[in-house]
Amino acid sequence: MNWFWFALITLLFWSGSDLFSKIGCCGEKDKTAHLKMVVAVGTVMGLHALYMIAFHDVEINLQIIWTYLPVSLLYIFSMALGYIGLRYIELSISSPICNSSGALVAVLSIVTGGLAALEGADPVPVLGAVALVCVGVVGLGVVEAREDDELRARRQEHANRKYAKSWLAICLPIAYCLLDAAGTFADSIVLETLNEDSANVAYELTFLAAGLCCLIYLLIKREKFSLKMELPKYAGAACETVGQLFYIYALADKAHVMLSAPIISAYCVLSTVWGRIFLREKLSWKHYAMIALVVVGIVILGVYDI
Repeated sequence: MNWFWFALITLLFWSGSDLFSKIGCCGEKDKTAHLKMVVAVGTVMGLHALYMIAFHDVEINLQIIWTYLPVSLLYIFSMALGYIGLRYIELSISSPICNSSGALVAVLSIVTGGLAALEGADPVPVLGAVALVCVGVVGLGVVEAREDDELRARRQEHANRKYAKSWLAICLPIAYCLLDAAGTFADSIVLETLNEDSANVAYELTFLAAGLCCLIYLLIKREKFSLKMELPKYAGAACETVGQLFYIYALADKAHVMLSAPIISAYCVLSTVWGRIFLREKLSWKHYAMIALVVVGIVILGVYDI
């Protein structure tokens, strides 16, 4: 299995994480849902980390955790902001904006010499495919953000929940995008010095620590936990953990970071589809046009390398 399939598996599971996280965090009355989501992800990732240490002899120590800590914190803070944003905005808006980070990573890779890793091959198909994915991902967010309020109201008529535009709703996904892009770019650099499994376990243990801190805070505040609302959170956490595992392997192939990052960021396309099917977030022809661009770009990137 190569970087392309690792990226596609990541795309699939992270889109599932988006869906379940949205279901678990969208309650209007629970203002601490994002913290409970961090607890869920930290718990599942912590259990997976312990499994990898016990049964796969993954090397882990304080030095490894410390080396990977800046990357871990960028990812954790970005995800926490993303969970907060899910309370205020449709999944079909939030996910594309958040995952424009892949476009930023591709640009950073090109600026820092990513094209040199193609070893003399024709860069035109690669650049064209990256451009298609980036335009599709960013365009999907733009289509949603610029939609007329009246049209939005008609489109949301049969949705499970209604949303209104607000600066907070847009700024939170943008903040996620910037932090996640920084984390992804830093990840590709740090993985040159760390084993992929060790880096992933370090990240999972750091997330476990974050989850425990949030749990202690929630217990002090005497927040209540509802089984009905917690189950989707843990389903999302499981998808997030599996996706993270394959994500690390995809980014470990540094020669293809410029290609894998846009593919992985395109999981927002599937998230938008899941939102349409399960959350009844109706799409317009413009949404489907942007989705088509992303799909074509992914196919070109896969065929070009395979």
